[in-house]
Amino acid sequence: MSIDVVLCVPSCDGPVRKAFDVTGVTPAIAASARLNEIAALEPTDGFSGAVINAAALPFSEAMSLCRQLRQRERGVGPIILLLDHYQLDDLTFREDLFDDFVVGPYDVSELATRLRHRLRRAGNESVAPRIEHAELSMNLETYQASIAGRVMDLTYMEYELLRFLATNPNRVFTRATLLSRVWGYEYYGGARTVDVHVRRLRAKLGEEYAHLIQTVRSVGYKFGTSNEFVDQRAGE
Repeated sequence: MSIDVVLCVPSCDGPVRKAFDVTGVTPAIAASARLNEIAALEPTDGFSGAVINAAALPFSEAMSLCRQLRQRERGVGPIILLLDHYQLDDLTFREDLFDDFVVGPYDVSELATRLRHRLRRAGNESVAPRIEHAELSMNLETYQASIAGRVMDLTYMEYELLRFLATNPNRVFTRATLLSRVWGYEYYGGARTVDVHVRRLRAKLGEEYAHLIQTVRSVGYKFGTSNEFVDQRAGE
């Protein structure tokens, strides 16, 4: 199976990098919009798509790059723009230069979903709807999760909680935020609901991997590997 390589200009850091990890495609990072630099990174079967950060380039330069990529004999697949909100008006009459856009601050889940959707529409069926973090693997189509190759028997809400945390690694979420983002704004359960599900997830991850879900004292929970400020007994 061929590897999907997506051009990323001029960087691939933070939530952008995480979105690539979630989507399962490989970024080819060009530090500038120069076509010779981009050509040197191009795989033999071409780029599967492009993510152009117009917020990190002069806007005219970003649009010029999009135009040049569109005009090439070998296309690059779907082009996704990353924008600041004040640049939205500048997109008028330039809709032919890109396929989709995301406005900052960039949400990992949104960017990953848009990237995966556009690549699939372009015929890239090999794009893996997965989350991979160390020994944890989550298939977003089959709702199956495994740890170190062992399939985990998760309820729907346990899966959704683990998916949300793993999609946003090293970000701390309060119990109230997790209730609203995972269970929904209309859910009336208390913070104890989150604690119970975290305890069950840790048990199913097993002793060796329970630390992936960390308790940040007096705040809430986060997903990651650092043991700083962690007390897994808190909230139980």
